[in-house]
Amino acid sequence: MIEVLLVLIVTALATSVPGVFLVLRGLSMTTDAISHTILLGIVLAFFMTNDIRSPWLIIAASIVGIATVYIIELVSRTQLVRQDAAIGLVFTALFAAAIILISKYSGNAHLDMDVVLMGEVLFAPFNRIDVFGFSIPAALWQLSIIMLVNFAFIALFYKELKLTTFDPKFAFIAGFSATFIYYALMTLVSVTAVAAFDAVGSILVINFFVAPALTAYLLVRRLSAMIWLSMLFAVWNSVIGYMIGFSYDLSIAGVTSFTALVTFMAVFIFSPDGWLNSRLRAFRQKRTFTRAMILMLMNERGHTRLTAGEITAHFNLNRKQFDNHMEHLLINDYIEKKNGQYTLTERGEEYTHYTRIKYELPI
Repeated sequence: MIEVLLVLIVTALATSVPGVFLVLRGLSMTTDAISHTILLGIVLAFFMTNDIRSPWLIIAASIVGIATVYIIELVSRTQLVRQDAAIGLVFTALFAAAIILISKYSGNAHLDMDVVLMGEVLFAPFNRIDVFGFSIPAALWQLSIIMLVNFAFIALFYKELKLTTFDPKFAFIAGFSATFIYYALMTLVSVTAVAAFDAVGSILVINFFVAPALTAYLLVRRLSAMIWLSMLFAVWNSVIGYMIGFSYDLSIAGVTSFTALVTFMAVFIFSPDGWLNSRLRAFRQKRTFTRAMILMLMNERGHTRLTAGEITAHFNLNRKQFDNHMEHLLINDYIEKKNGQYTLTERGEEYTHYTRIKYELPI
């Protein structure tokens, strides 16, 4: 079963690297479209060859995948519809055509829709080829080659990809062909999706392209770091998904996709810039601002001494919030309490004076 894990890892690496640029360019859903529309190429080639393992299936699927990109770009460039609408239109039309052809004309053919969509990587070792005298899964060989091609493309055109991704106008001025880089990238995405589609199914293909890159994006801002971290998350999701799926007799593709979601959510919530820390920072900022405004109010002419009722009414505080703020200000010697009234200390006056200067408020 180690071959199943190797197929998963190689598939994850082959897809995660170009997936970084898809995420950064806002083309994540294009992967969804490609991974589904290539089914039309598979079906058409199967009708011509009657061989589910014919190399023409991969060729036809790649052509349809590239055509999908061209059609989406052609429709969106008219500026009559947004790119997301163009993706939805082309994706559903071509995929629906494939479904109609399968349901109508391939009743006796071995085209299992559940396997096609959900994927079953456990079947990958059954289709084998001999390479240098060793029998290995065909998917492992194909995806290893595609992985190396993708790595080579990223390495050779790293500067061009970086420029056209982050600053296409400057790339054009500098003489780089953004169009060539775009279509070269999307061609590799299409070919990669075809090979991965056969090995793990369309759902896991989309997950491998998008999830590791999105997870890495939450943690780093350097492109090179994002690429390496995306590969690390891709391998992590594959290994954990395989171990859980194999141990509990679950769909490995499904568990791997869910593992990617759990990993993403963990980073989304608990990372330094994640949801939890953002909420905590917002809470602390609001608390600090309220305390500063209480001191500013006390510093205003005619409000040097304030009662608890005046403060709670002015800032719409409940009793618990009021006690929390005033306890902090009292402990830190910003205010003092006499006869049920609160007034600024010398330190409190210095703080309000510094705050007015810092934010250029009238003194």
